[in-house]
Amino acid sequence: MAMLYLFVAIFLAMVGSCLNWNTESAVPAVFLFGDSTLDVGTNNFLNDSQSRADMPFYGIDFPNKNATGRFSNGYNTADRIVKLLGFDESPPPYFFLLNSDTENFKSHILKGVNFASGGSGILPETGKQNYIDVVSMGDQIQQFKTVHDNISQYLNGSAEATINKSLFLVSAGSNDIFDFFFFNIDKNPGKSTLKVLEFISKLMSNYQAHLKNLYDLGARKFGILSVPPIGCVPILSAFADPSTHCVNEINDVAQIFHVQLDRMLQNLSSECPGMKYSLGDSYNITFTMINNADLLHLDNVTSACCGNQTFLVSGLIGVPCSPNATVCENHNNYLFWDQFHPTEYVSTLAASMLYNNGSEFVTPINFRLLVEDS
Repeated sequence: MAMLYLFVAIFLAMVGSCLNWNTESAVPAVFLFGDSTLDVGTNNFLNDSQSRADMPFYGIDFPNKNATGRFSNGYNTADRIVKLLGFDESPPPYFFLLNSDTENFKSHILKGVNFASGGSGILPETGKQNYIDVVSMGDQIQQFKTVHDNISQYLNGSAEATINKSLFLVSAGSNDIFDFFFFNIDKNPGKSTLKVLEFISKLMSNYQAHLKNLYDLGARKFGILSVPPIGCVPILSAFADPSTHCVNEINDVAQIFHVQLDRMLQNLSSECPGMKYSLGDSYNITFTMINNADLLHLDNVTSACCGNQTFLVSGLIGVPCSPNATVCENHNNYLFWDQFHPTEYVSTLAASMLYNNGSEFVTPINFRLLVEDS
């Protein structure tokens, strides 16, 4: 019976992904923060960034086959969630609006802005060693402060009414865990558990401070995406357990992160009047897809559709997703588009599961109930 319910839930998610449930926007605006899960082109404006998706074959299924900076073959999770909220399109990157004329900036920020930066994390140093130039979560919130002040000026000081009702969508933590694993983890088995707990505690402290800063700027509705099973991404295949195709140690840290994030959000919401949140269990969502691949017509849940790059002891080997890469024939049959990120099809499924489904995927309420709550 439980498995039947699961199949029905997934089926409904698939149906929901094809529909726009709202005839008008469910919230005044959406503001997005975090990493490449939600990035729609921020890093295109960072000349020194090594975390980029502004070249083929990224965007091969996007309108006009444009490589927009999304780490996807088409639309990403940010786009699909925003679409379910009733918006025609996802908010543009902050830097895009900053380079536009003043009136364009003002008119767009009233519907939302995307601050997410591929390769960034919760900690200020995350991503700098690998990708050189990324916009950290702290800097993203400073950018929102500028937007907040502009909205206040544009609405003659009444920004709070709009911002209070808007959705603040956040996806962060994956790159922090990657950096911890590859650059900082103590390989002494006797110390590893302590190091992990200290690291997670540091992450939660910083994450809470970021969310509190957004709350102080008027944010009240938070849609939070937890860390997926990043130990299963194709780029780690050389280190993976052959029986699971995943690096189990990294997945263990991702699970601890989710438990502690759940606890932190409960505590923070109890301390902050009016704060409401939905926590998406990206870990469970991803493994649900992996374990039910046949039902979802996913023929490959371990390899990248675009490129074959992987980590070895001596560094990277293989071809990344780029104009020189080999691309699979049926993009929708793959879980992973590149070595880290899901395909558009999988992002569409995930967005609908977050928006429509129950506590098996999102707690304490799903995204639809969060935005409908006045």
